[in-house]
This record gives sequence, structure tokens and C-alpha cells, in this order.
Amino acid sequence: MSYSPATQQFLKGAKDGLPFHIVIWPFAAIFGAIATQAGLNVAEVMGFSILVIAGSAQLAALQLMTENAPTVIVLATALAVNLRMGMYSAAFTPHIGKASLATRAFAAYMLYDQPYALASIKFEKEPDLSLSEKLGYFFGVAIPIGIAWYLLTLAGALLGEMIPTDVGVDFAVPITFLAVVAPMLKTLAHVASALTSVVLVLVLSFMPYGTGLLVAAVAALLVGAQVESWMEKRKAAA
Repeated sequence: MSYSPATQQFLKGAKDGLPFHIVIWPFAAIFGAIATQAGLNVAEVMGFSILVIAGSAQLAALQLMTENAPTVIVLATALAVNLRMGMYSAAFTPHIGKASLATRAFAAYMLYDQPYALASIKFEKEPDLSLSEKLGYFFGVAIPIGIAWYLLTLAGALLGEMIPTDVGVDFAVPITFLAVVAPMLKTLAHVASALTSVVLVLVLSFMPYGTGLLVAAVAALLVGAQVESWMEKRKAAA
């Protein structure tokens, strides 16, 4: 059977995204179980998962909610964790900015770590891909992972306490982020920003309700921007 170039790229994206399912499936199921054990009903859990579609932000917000943190702290923390999505969007604009408004809106919704990481590498290696091929690859990675996230979250929410939440998958989130972030540390600004965030999160871990994360996120952005500006000035002076 012959497929269109866009469909071929969709299938390629789905295949490239398969390794991430190893982490996503248990992570989503455990999130669903933890959320129901924390007092959310199934509809609230699924609303949380479908509307936010960002595991790290969901877990951070859920933990703060169980600690009775102020609503403003919960929202600010979730937004801080997801600040990177704005940078993802800016990076993708040159590639898919000419797509229709509806397509761009759906792409913005599906723009999370795994499809961004794989698609950005793909677009850099194959700059001659057409717009439809780029969208095909991106959605090929994003849609299957997104569907898996929804279904396994639902399974975890329905099964609730039947799913053990202490099965030792705490390593899943950092490993996933390392796999996503490592290939992107290509400049001094990227490295400086990453190191700043890591150091400050550790140093400020004593701050209540995880507010150290907010400070670290803002500081990392400022450091990255400052280093980038310094590098541009050096290039101009050379």
C-alpha cells in the first residue's frame, strides 16, 4: 500500500515515539491513582489530564493541592513548570507557522516535551520537509502518546487504590526529562540556564510549597537570556 508523504511521516513519528510509552504508561496510571486517592473524582482527574496534558505540572499542582497550598501558589507553580511550552512554541513557529489557524491551535495543544524533542531534531536534520510532512511527523509522535496518557490516566483513576503508587517509578520523570533536554543543550546559554535551574532548585528546596521552583525558573530564564545576549555581542565584536 502506498501512503502519502505526510502519512509516511506520521507513521515514522509514531514509531520514533514508541520508547516514550515505556515511561508514559505507568506514569499516567499512577497519576490517575494518586489523584483519586487524593480526593478527586474520575471526571476531575480526566479534566485535569485532558486540559493540562503535562504530567510534571499535574503532579506538582496535585501535591500542592493535597498540602492545602493557596490557589495562587498552585497556579503559579503549574505555570512555572510549563513556561518551557512558550519557548517550544516560539521555536516551532518557523516550521509550522503557515499552517491553518485550526491546525496551529491543535498543534499548540499537543505541544509537549516528547513531540517537541523528536520533531525539533527531525526538522533540523531534514530541513527540506514540506509543511504537511512536518505536521505529519509531529502529530505522529504527539497523538499516540497523548491518547495513551488519557487512557492510562483513566485506568488509574478507575482502579484507584488497586494500583500501588509506591512501585518505584519516581525515576521516570527525571529520566524522561533528561532524554528530552540533553539533545537540546547545544549552546552555552542553554547549559547556563539548565545549570542555574538545577542548582537553585536544590538550594531553595527549603522554601514552602515548592516556591523555590518558581524562583529557579525565573532565574534560569534570566541567566539564559543574559548569556545569549553576551554571546551575540561577542560575535558582533569579532
